[in-house]
Amino acid sequence: MERPGRLSGKIAIVTGAGARGDGIGNGRAVAILFAREGAQVLLVGRREEPLERTRAMIEEDQEATGHDGGAAVCVADVTVAANCERMVADAVERWGRLDILHNNVGLSGPGSILATDEVEWERVLRSNVISMMLACQHAIPVMTESGGGSIINISSISAIRPRGLTPYSTSKGAVLALSRALAIDHGRDGIRSNCIIVGPVFTPMVDTRTMTAERREQRRLASPLGIEGTAWDVAHAAVYLASDEARYVSGVDLPVDGGVSVASARR
Repeated sequence: MERPGRLSGKIAIVTGAGARGDGIGNGRAVAILFAREGAQVLLVGRREEPLERTRAMIEEDQEATGHDGGAAVCVADVTVAANCERMVADAVERWGRLDILHNNVGLSGPGSILATDEVEWERVLRSNVISMMLACQHAIPVMTESGGGSIINISSISAIRPRGLTPYSTSKGAVLALSRALAIDHGRDGIRSNCIIVGPVFTPMVDTRTMTAERREQRRLASPLGIEGTAWDVAHAAVYLASDEARYVSGVDLPVDGGVSVASARR
């Protein structure tokens, strides 16, 4: 007898669930694995076409594996409060509850403090931090009514090893603090909040104009394991944090970086 999926019966929202073409980005990989493990997943992003492709991939995966999760599409810009409210309402209207919020939206912000203007600073913070705040603001009351849930926020190794991306590093550092604060503020409501610190994984967001074959190999060798990370590595960590297996895990920053964060900075 096949065991039920690790997320069977759970309702999840995954923001940033699209990707370029058929590429597997972090959000798409998370959505596919959540559904594979039995969750109903609301796929959220600003453009319908990439979300529909993710939904189709989930359907194809279900046919191949026989698992019973599913997905629906919600086109929304999560940097806007009204859209976050609509996103949560959509999940509740479809499935009656909300158990998992996976905050994956983000963009890069290169340059030092001297090379960054106020407009760019605010743009990065709104995308990478305020979007998570707004999503949580609307999701937490519904999760509380449902008896609790899991919030997973995506940060970056740049938060703990900054290197030429000051606006981005600052925003991702704020995500670490936000995740811990949520764990304290809402733990009594049965809500767990954790953060995944993503290392140098190869996804469709990588700029192929600058990511030469030589640079890609250098990134691989930067890991003590000597392997290249992918979005699936991030997704497997997210499944664990979303599942009841992590019922006693909250306020944690989990690096998924092949050991890069503990390796010598000179490598």
